[in-house]
Amino acid sequence: MIYFLAGGLVLAVLAWMRRSGPRLKHREWRLLSGGLALAAFVASAYVAIRGAWSPAVILFLLGLWLASTTRGPTVSTQAPQPQSMAETQARQLLGVGPQAGRTEILAAYGRLIKLAHPDKGGTDGLAAQINAARDCLLSKLGPVG
Repeated sequence: MIYFLAGGLVLAVLAWMRRSGPRLKHREWRLLSGGLALAAFVASAYVAIRGAWSPAVILFLLGLWLASTTRGPTVSTQAPQPQSMAETQARQLLGVGPQAGRTEILAAYGRLIKLAHPDKGGTDGLAAQINAARDCLLSKLGPVG
């Protein structure tokens, strides 16, 4: 019975620390959570060897919960989706004037994307912004024809 109370107390303290207690940075929480998960797994094995199965299961579940909080949010490998861009921002980014035509916009886009493309040492975010600026300005001009 004491193991149930100790496990519940540990869970309550950890939940309090995660939500409203002292704010740990994500990296610090991950390290602390990983260490506590390892300790819970070791304690679970030790208690199971001694024949106390109920506390072993509780400690094992505690370790699983702690291990699951150790993982941070997954990082997407896809380029970030650009938000809609205002026409003035698009013109400033591409370096074209208000009277620029389709050929001038495409020339400015081609010049910039050669420098900012991820395969050429640029970043995904900048290339996405340049693409969004081109799309914004070309959509304002209407269909080709």
